[in-house]
Amino acid sequence: MIDTEVKKAGAILKSGGTILYPTDTIWGIGCDATRQESVQNIYQIKQRADSKSMLVLVNGITMLEEYIEHIPPQALELIEKAKKPSTIIYPGARKLANNLLAPDGSIGIRITSDPFCRKLIEFTGLPIVSTSANISGEQAPSSFQKIKASIRQQVDYVVNWRQDDRAASSPSAIIKLEEDGSITILRS
Repeated sequence: MIDTEVKKAGAILKSGGTILYPTDTIWGIGCDATRQESVQNIYQIKQRADSKSMLVLVNGITMLEEYIEHIPPQALELIEKAKKPSTIIYPGARKLANNLLAPDGSIGIRITSDPFCRKLIEFTGLPIVSTSANISGEQAPSSFQKIKASIRQQVDYVVNWRQDDRAASSPSAIIKLEEDGSITILRS
């Protein structure tokens, strides 16, 4: 079942479409993080200003290195010691859709531990946008059942994996790394 869903969702991502999918935190809306028009579709679905950047999932350090100019040593330490899923905002993003980046050129990236997400990234070879499955400004849904029908209807594919999970989930921690090496915790 998981492999079938990876192939279906992967085909949508490769063709520039959007998906609704489970992650290692909450359900997310995703697309190929290198395609500007796909990223724009997610901003429209969320009714969100494109000046607010979204985060990206990758499957490991090697893939992270492809999309960040320089990975500070403290980032590796944060990744290794994290007790929960953690998104790190890195300066110097590259090879990603411009409308995904913050005005200062930074990007939030999380190395996912979720088996579905890891397989999806491996299958497609793509970094994947992951943003909460809600209208901007509304509370992020803690389970698939709490995702509004309007969101479900606007994506190109809804992944049929873990929809029955009842355990409430929560967003990742967000940590910002500055060029000077300083660290700011934006959400714990």
